[in-house]
Amino acid sequence: MAKSFDLELKDGIAQLRMNRPEAFNSMNPDFWRELPELVDQLSDEGEARVIVLSSTGKHFTAGMDLAVFGQGGDGQDVSDADRERIEMGRARSQMRQSAKVFQESFNALERARVPVLAAVQGGCVGGGIDMISACDVRYCTEDAFFCIQEINLGLTADVGTLQRLPRLIPDGLARELAYTGRRMPAAQAKAIGLVNEVYPDQDAMLSSVLEIAGEIAEKSPLAIWGSKEMLNYTRDHSVEDGLNYIATWQAGMFFGGDMAEAFAAKSEKRKPEFAELPKNRRSI
Repeated sequence: MAKSFDLELKDGIAQLRMNRPEAFNSMNPDFWRELPELVDQLSDEGEARVIVLSSTGKHFTAGMDLAVFGQGGDGQDVSDADRERIEMGRARSQMRQSAKVFQESFNALERARVPVLAAVQGGCVGGGIDMISACDVRYCTEDAFFCIQEINLGLTADVGTLQRLPRLIPDGLARELAYTGRRMPAAQAKAIGLVNEVYPDQDAMLSSVLEIAGEIAEKSPLAIWGSKEMLNYTRDHSVEDGLNYIATWQAGMFFGGDMAEAFAAKSEKRKPEFAELPKNRRSI
């Protein structure tokens, strides 16, 4: 059972909720282990067609938990004596690998075969920006604010914010936020396109986001997967490369069964019924 999350899966919609409101949903070692495990599981099993990532309490997340800073970066206890015994080059390589471990936790959101919708209330601080930047779509409440907190702590953000955020909002504004560490309010987040919509409170937000998730869940999961794959690929490649990739994807994935069902359902005035994605195998 997960310690940092609650998970509910119904009608193809997976509600993944951070559940440590007393700690402002800070990202402790359990969080970093559990998030990729849960997201990979939902993606691999094929029953979920969309993930809604939300939170509990006053704030979405306060970012990295201080307990992580007291450990070896990847959640492993490292004593001062152990550090002294490790040759400097090897010690630095361990630091790099720790950063890669944290990055992989949020890469899972981007890699998932289904869309991930982030629903933000209150503060979205530090690692929270890294996390929502890796999601497909973002929504927030009127009291939400966004802060690249790392610069206020004498750090450079290293888990995805500086790589993904400039692809979501104007580059100059992303740099301003990264350099100043100031809070960006919900209204500005909506104006620049970081979030799709702002809601008066969390209940209204979750009601609307779950409605959007329901619309997604009714579509062909194979076509949704292809759409996410193409959008992510095209973001990082030229238009020509993207067109070439979609042509190859369609040659391998398009067989017309879901399209036939969509047309039949429309003709018969009913909702289409699509098969789940096949289970994804990660090993023999």
